[in-house]
Amino acid sequence: MVNEQVYGFFMPSVNLMGIGAVNEVGNRIKSLGLKKALIVTDEGLYKMGVADQVASIIREAGVDAEIFPGSEPNPTDRNVEDGLQAYRSNGCDSIVSLGGGSAHDCAKGIGLVAANGGTIHDYEGVDKSKSPMPPLVAINTTSGTASEMTRFCIITDTTRKVKMAIVDKYTTPIISINDPVLTLKKPAGLTAATGIDALTHAVEAYVSTNATPITDACALQAMRLISTSLRAAVANGEDIEARNNMTYAQFLAGMAFNNASLGYVHAIAHQFGGIYNLPHGVCNAILLPHVERFNLIAKPERFVDIAVALGEDVSGLSTRAAAEKAITAIETLCRDVGIPSGFAELGAKEEDIEILAKNAMKDACAVTNPRKATLEDIKEIIRASF
Repeated sequence: MVNEQVYGFFMPSVNLMGIGAVNEVGNRIKSLGLKKALIVTDEGLYKMGVADQVASIIREAGVDAEIFPGSEPNPTDRNVEDGLQAYRSNGCDSIVSLGGGSAHDCAKGIGLVAANGGTIHDYEGVDKSKSPMPPLVAINTTSGTASEMTRFCIITDTTRKVKMAIVDKYTTPIISINDPVLTLKKPAGLTAATGIDALTHAVEAYVSTNATPITDACALQAMRLISTSLRAAVANGEDIEARNNMTYAQFLAGMAFNNASLGYVHAIAHQFGGIYNLPHGVCNAILLPHVERFNLIAKPERFVDIAVALGEDVSGLSTRAAAEKAITAIETLCRDVGIPSGFAELGAKEEDIEILAKNAMKDACAVTNPRKATLEDIKEIIRASF
């Protein structure tokens, strides 16, 4: 007898992609009958004038806009509180997030609390909110997190020094915008880290216990695009074709993990980000080969598919040997784009391994990992990543 199991598929109802897509933001907000948007962004994009450019586009469409440039690289509960105050004091009825995953996650946190009350800590976990948040339009400026189209929201609890994983259907933006022009000239290091973040999403979704044929198709195509385009985007930040391919790759990877979820790479990476405030994409990139080497025996055939998607020739090899090629391909790509070799050089301390591992075991992303780990297994993965 087959047990009943229902899978959902979540993503924004409208997704705009391609050169010039950002110019649509004002008319789209106006068409929804909205009056005033809070633009949530980071200090860097604010100082570069990008936030003002977006605000001008919105205002030209007849909608008012205020800018909140208070999102940090790993957004915190304090960022959410400050943004909530800006949202309420300016009489806003909608939110526009501008940036990478940090700005999108901060905006989601603001929206959740604005609509549901309490503090952002109340929503850690899965589907804790009761009411839809204000309309959120997410404009991407990096190619990695896919937060502009997912129901995931990661916020650092500054007291516990833990990244709270919030997975909630109400955090899904109503419109996502991916304009490759906004990703041009981004630093090579940022391009590499966000690109491997997207690869991690695709790989973890493909081997997830919640994978479906729909998420599989998205994940594999994301891997193919990343394999052929990430190196070029890192080598030349103004390669518009590579940048455009990466916007599609990260979006496809987002479609995959938004519905199949993730695994131990993210569960552990969240802890390094929470304790050491390290870039999320870098944490994922360092952990990815170590975690997937641990996972390989659970789904070797799937790792063969990953190897092929990443451009490896597996003809004539046994399943195990072909599956190992996937790990080699991941390591080679990370090395080619300049990902750090381990956490030790980033200031992580071995004395923290115990708490890192314990917190990782509690992370919501650990649930769908294909191989179940003990605390000692997680500690060994972390040690290997040092």
